[in-house]
Parts: sequence; C-alpha cells; structure tokens
Amino acid sequence: MKATVTLEVTEGALRGRRFVLGERSTCIVGRAADCSPRVPDDSDHRTISRHHCLLDINPPDIRVRDFGSLNGTYVNGVKIGQREAGQAPGEADHSLFPEYDLRSGDEIALGPTVLRVHIDAPESEPPGPALTPSDPGEVVRHLVDRAAGGEPALAALADYRLERELGRGGMGAVFLARHKVTGIPIAVKAMLPKVAADDRARERFLREAEVSHKLRHPHIASLYDLGSDGRTFFFTLEYCAGGSVHDLVTGRGGVLTVQEALPIAFQVLDGLGHAHRQGVVHRDLTPHNVLLQPGPLGEGPVAKVSDFGLAKSFDQAGLSGLTRTGSAMGKPYFMPRQQVINFKYSKPEVDVWALAACLYWMLTGAFPRDFPPAKDPWQVVLQDAPVPVRERNPAVPVRLAETLDQALRDRPAIGFTTAADLRHALEQT
Repeated sequence: MKATVTLEVTEGALRGRRFVLGERSTCIVGRAADCSPRVPDDSDHRTISRHHCLLDINPPDIRVRDFGSLNGTYVNGVKIGQREAGQAPGEADHSLFPEYDLRSGDEIALGPTVLRVHIDAPESEPPGPALTPSDPGEVVRHLVDRAAGGEPALAALADYRLERELGRGGMGAVFLARHKVTGIPIAVKAMLPKVAADDRARERFLREAEVSHKLRHPHIASLYDLGSDGRTFFFTLEYCAGGSVHDLVTGRGGVLTVQEALPIAFQVLDGLGHAHRQGVVHRDLTPHNVLLQPGPLGEGPVAKVSDFGLAKSFDQAGLSGLTRTGSAMGKPYFMPRQQVINFKYSKPEVDVWALAACLYWMLTGAFPRDFPPAKDPWQVVLQDAPVPVRERNPAVPVRLAETLDQALRDRPAIGFTTAADLRHALEQT
C-alpha cells in the first residue's frame, strides 16, 4: 500500500469533493483558474484570495503556507497567515509566512471552504541498524572497501579505487574513482535515505533510475551502473573533467560571451530533445547539472546533461524525508510558473524553459526573475514576469534577446514547447 493524502471538502460550495494525492506534489488553493483545488470565483467566495495558500505534499507528509491572503488561512481554527490591512496582494509578497506541518484530521479553513486532511500510510518497517559510518564521504569509501572484499551487491565498484571527493550535498557525496587496470575515470555517487527505506521505496526509486540508465546520447552524461546495499544507493556515472556550467560561469567572473554560451545551449537542447523523444523529462535542469567535458584542441567544451531523474525520483519515492519547499531544492530559480502551480507538471516544455533560464543566467549572471531575500520565491514566480534580458545585459544582441525573452514567457503558456523549436529559433539569431 502506498501512502496517500486526501483533502476532503467538508464545508462550502465544493462540499463532498475529495482530492487524493499519492505522489510528490505542490498545489495552490484559491479562486484563480490555475488553482487546484479551485473554489468558485463568485460573490460567495470573495473572502478567498485568487492564490490563497500553498499545499506542499510528499505522502504521508503535508504542509501548508498562507500566500499573503486578504482574510487569512486557518488551521484548526488558528490563523497561520494574512497580509496586513491596506496591503495589496503584490505588497504581501514581501512577507515570508511560515509553513505548518499537518496531521490526519487537521482542518484548513479559507473563507467558507473547509478542507479536512486524511493521511493513509502503510505501517513502517522497523528501522534497521544505523549506517556505520554515517558521514556521506565515509559511506562511499566504505562501499568501495566492501566491494573490493567481494560483496556481491557491490560488484560494480569492485575494480575501482577512489581518488578524491568531487562534491557533496544533503543526500550524499560524489567521488572521482579510477579503474585499477584501465585507468578510466568515473564518478561514484552515493545517496543516503533520510528515512528508513522499505523495499517498496527502494524498488520504486531504482525502477525510476533505470529509465535514466537507458538514455544514451553524446550530450547526456551516461549512468553506467546502479544498485543498493539495502541502506545506501550507489551509481557509477560518466566523469566530466570540466566541471559544471555553474563552475565555468563563476570562474569567468559571472558571465559568458554569446560565443561561449550558445554552443553549450545548443548541445543541451540536443540532449534534452533525445530524452524527450524517449518520454523522459528532467524537471530540475540548472547550471549545476549541466556538466562539461574538455573538447578537442581548439574547440569549446562538450556539454552533457546529468542527474536525469535521480534527485526527482529519490524525492518522490519518499527517501529524502523532505517536502520540496522545505528543502534546499525548493527554490524555483530555474522553474516555470507551470511547475509552481503543480510540481507534477512534467511536459517537455518545462525543460525547454529551464534551458532558456540557464542561457539567460550564462549571459547576464542573474536569474530571469528577481528574488529579493525577503520575498516569497514561489509568489515571485506566480506573479512576476521575467526581466527582459537586455535590461540585465544591454550587450546581448537584439534578435537573441527577443528569442530568449519569448522562450521565458510562461503565462498563459510557455513560449517554446520543444527543444528543436527553441534550437531553430536561436540559430536564426
């Protein structure tokens, strides 16, 4: 049995409606046409704002945050957020309202509408012994040592020796390793669950990751082997010696020239187009996960999209122990409006938009939208249009700027829906 969160409308015009969510999702409740659940936009519901509150759901977890509504959001009769008297909706964006974790039986009230939370979760398996060691870097070393000792589940690592750590995050660490005989380098990535991982969660994650394993393209970083020892998930991946696009741009002082940035964008679009034809959408493309291989002498670097599905699938399988807005991954800097409205929105066009945002960042050193520290980033994406690229960097050629500005439109629809269409348009600039 998979965990689910059900929202039952117990009072209001939608009384009796039930919204069942069994996967990782965000949704916005309000009167606007793009809300889900959406309440009627009529005189009986004027006390409910167009975008009233955000629900962040990762079954069995759910949390709620008021979006600076006119009349406030209530949890079990207690007000959790409301903009100040006299404030316009846009002005309320400057207030960061706290998030509240919800439990089964809690009630969310906005105007005359009341939503009751029901959480159904399978009984948890008793946790096994703690990982030893627990430091992500030490876990990778421990896996390789056990592989060299002949442990069957770790056979993919048996012929490699670790050289140095390449990076780490909240879920694990990545090391450079080299084959003991051929000397060929690979990256070894280990991901540590933040919760006790049962068989269902492990199988779901590895099944999703297997889709990425099958992607083969010159501009997609290859995933060679994957597996789990029951406590840690590990992957061997193509090692890209040039680092990431983020590393390249920051190393160049924060901005690339058009001649440097466009070839990278073209290559990424080619890789995305191949993945989309296989039915795979990245949904988390940023300058950090576009990796670079040094190109032939006299030529620029070769760009490769990495992490297809790994972080997303890990999160959706419930292994991260986090809901998205409460995690470091929850900043929508390279995310179109459609994904803020509904995190599950997974059409290829969201990757096309994200690539346009990455190209914008390469050329200007800035995100397409302004994200002031005191402003709710989710509200920014909902309410603010991207800043025209030439306002950031007047040196960007006019035709290129026009194409990029079109690509970054996401209201009412995303400007370019396929990687091939955006590539063709950029080539004409």
